Amino acid sequence: MATVLSVSGSPSVSSRTAKLLRHLDTRLAAQGHEVIPLDVRTIPAEALLGADFKHPAIVEATELFARADGVVIGTPVYKAAYSGVLKALLDLLPQYALTGKTVLPLVTGGSTAHVLALDYALRPVLNSMGAAHIVQGWFTLDKDITTGEDGGIIVAPATAEALTQVVDQFSAALGSAPLLAAAG
Repeated sequence: MATVLSVSGSPSVSSRTAKLLRHLDTRLAAQGHEVIPLDVRTIPAEALLGADFKHPAIVEATELFARADGVVIGTPVYKAAYSGVLKALLDLLPQYALTGKTVLPLVTGGSTAHVLALDYALRPVLNSMGAAHIVQGWFTLDKDITTGEDGGIIVAPATAEALTQVVDQFSAALGSAPLLAAAG
């Protein structure tokens, strides 16, 4: 199976984006992929903002991208674009860090007014970094991602169904095993 790097570009500790990604990671792992989570917010700010290419955390992130067969990139929308911490990381990666990789872009936001951030802000950057195949991404409204009493994530049913299809298409593009039935 493939190695998938699952990158959360949210700067928030209580990020809906990160929770959604970790939820989707479970599906990818159940399909037999090795999933490696990366929360960009855990990379030291001085490394990101100081453009310290030699910082151990930047070197490690670069190695994770190189090792991955596929990359899931999730980000909240800020000012009609992807997050600044994600931008800072992408700027520090080699120009063609996504060459030969299948990429799934995911965006979360408070309003459907930001849905175009996926195709007009994030997708062009991923393309410029050499992604072999950028599968259909998905925009999820913040209100469709909640936390249950047990701390687990609850995704609105229609959104969950759409995300299942998008994740399964990504998995198929990676050349995965037969897809799982949608979880109820």
